[in-house]
Amino acid sequence: MRAALRGGLDVDAFAPRLSFFFGIGMNFFMEVAKLRAARLLWAELVGALFKPSDPRSLMLRTHCQTSGVSLTSQDPYNNVVRTAVEALAATLGGTQSLHTNAFDEALALPTEASARIARNTQLILREEAGITRVVDPLAGSYYVESLTASLAAAARALIGEVEALGGMTKAVAAGMPKLRIEEAAARRQARVDRGEDVIVGVNRYAPEGADDVEILDIDNSAVREAQVARLGRVRAARAPAPWRSALAALEACAQSGEGNLLGHAMEAARARATVGEISDALERVWTRHRAVTPSITGVYGAAWEGDEGFARIRADVEAFAREEGRRPRMLVVKLGQDGHDRGARIIATAFADLGFDVDVGPLFQTPEEAARQAIENDVHVVGVSSQAAGHKTLVPALVEALRAQDAVDIAVVCGGVIPSQDHAMLRRAGVAAIYGPGAHIPAAAAEVLE
Repeated sequence: MRAALRGGLDVDAFAPRLSFFFGIGMNFFMEVAKLRAARLLWAELVGALFKPSDPRSLMLRTHCQTSGVSLTSQDPYNNVVRTAVEALAATLGGTQSLHTNAFDEALALPTEASARIARNTQLILREEAGITRVVDPLAGSYYVESLTASLAAAARALIGEVEALGGMTKAVAAGMPKLRIEEAAARRQARVDRGEDVIVGVNRYAPEGADDVEILDIDNSAVREAQVARLGRVRAARAPAPWRSALAALEACAQSGEGNLLGHAMEAARARATVGEISDALERVWTRHRAVTPSITGVYGAAWEGDEGFARIRADVEAFAREEGRRPRMLVVKLGQDGHDRGARIIATAFADLGFDVDVGPLFQTPEEAARQAIENDVHVVGVSSQAAGHKTLVPALVEALRAQDAVDIAVVCGGVIPSQDHAMLRRAGVAAIYGPGAHIPAAAAEVLE
């Protein structure tokens, strides 16, 4: 809002159109209170800082999505219930729109059948439960009101901390928000692994056998070939002169700081410039941002203080170090366009607390770049975190890149959303171990060390 005002816009010209995007987790009343606290804070801050005259500028509008973190690959039909609980919390909290996850998203990309169940979850809440007929139905509850007030107070403290750093852009550059999120995620994962936070079907009430769930199988090679062919047709059909002119104008705007950068990007798109070409034009001026976030240590391990099993794995790591002359070293990587790194960062934190030396690769690496970093850092193992269904193409390419550089002694393990049907293929490609969502991290670390 400050940037828009500096650009000469009137607050009431744009504030009513701003909207937010919240993730909704399983702590039902906390999630309801979170949305209520957000509306309170928005009206409070906008009113105090910008003095709008249109009351719509004070109204927080939000879209919500049920949590991917709460979905489990073990006993996956429980995820239908989890999504319904989270959707109910978002609705009672006052969301304007909602995305409900499919139950099989911890296994693979959603099938048509699972997507229909996710959609019908919303329809049942709206059409059968009748909860959309009342505004803020939990208002007045002593518990919800207390949670709302405490959340707002804690948020004010965080906002003050960000302001003291010079604003959110500078806070992001300093790594502060990401670090706080990772600390919270590591503490949460440790509680789950210790069984203190119960996950039904995972660390308690686990079924005797696994459910046979039909999953969506994507032919990565066919999709890629089709997209490359489509891109080729676009490039062949576009007029060269307007395309060059639009990209040059975009680059000049970035260089001078004068003009409307978004407007120039839109003109370049109309001239059929690709997203990559538009990005390249900006990169030539600004270079490419590389997020630098220091890995946290001690948070995951602190939750295991005094645990005999955890201490035993640490002792095994120390024994490895004595025998080999150095600690086991692991590179955690994300390959391709998968930008979801929460799981990767938790793994890095947990393995470091167990005594591993851990390096974390940057987002959006190619298999060749990851292989080069693994060799340069002289690691024993590369851990690939996958969520976006690229494992069938990218992981074998990584193994091949290591082989091509005579680094066959570096083991490759995988974790994340990888269907069990693909495990055999990955093992044939040379993957040593595979871990799905909900895997017990100390047990996985012991296996990797072995």
